[in-house]
Amino acid sequence: MTMGLQGSLFGETEEAALRPLSALRRTPLGDGAWIDVLPDWLAGADTLFEHLVEHVPWHAERRRMYDRVVDVPRLLCFYGEADELPDPLLTEARSALSEHYADELGEPFRTAGLCLYRDGRDSVAWHGDTIGRGSTEDTMVAILSVGAPRSLLLRPRGGGQTVRQALGPGDLIVMGGSCQRTWEHAIPKTGKPVGPRISIQFRPRGVR
Repeated sequence: MTMGLQGSLFGETEEAALRPLSALRRTPLGDGAWIDVLPDWLAGADTLFEHLVEHVPWHAERRRMYDRVVDVPRLLCFYGEADELPDPLLTEARSALSEHYADELGEPFRTAGLCLYRDGRDSVAWHGDTIGRGSTEDTMVAILSVGAPRSLLLRPRGGGQTVRQALGPGDLIVMGGSCQRTWEHAIPKTGKPVGPRISIQFRPRGVR
């Protein structure tokens, strides 16, 4: 798959490398939910983006929505516990997150779900990762963003003020505590000209 990323046009591509997680900043959301954010966790994010675009076996899905079946507005690929991740840097990232959150989470991150947003028409609707243990237990979902910037929106279930978190290339956001069952999150469509983006979601066992 060929997909140009505007950022790589402005100079040589920087070698991809992870920075320390010690600079993570936590924001309480309420109802036991919180987010940790670390801008530029991954240096040289364009390098990883280009590798994933070419080497991940992306596929489209269709899902039932009310009374009809519709196309999922993004491309997907899921890596289970026994699957080799498509780039060693993702294995390193998952291990670093597992080590950093070991005391708080009490278990490692085990899976990786990848989403490719091809342009502003691709999106994900309001939801929580509540398939499995996330519907009843506190857990964490860590998201590494590469490619073009997009905004992640969060809002309390049942209504309330929306929180907008801009995610640029290499940025990390971790949604923790009760976030998956007491809050919802979304990547909205946009009419603005935006480039492609890949979201890499690391989750513990039994959380989807």
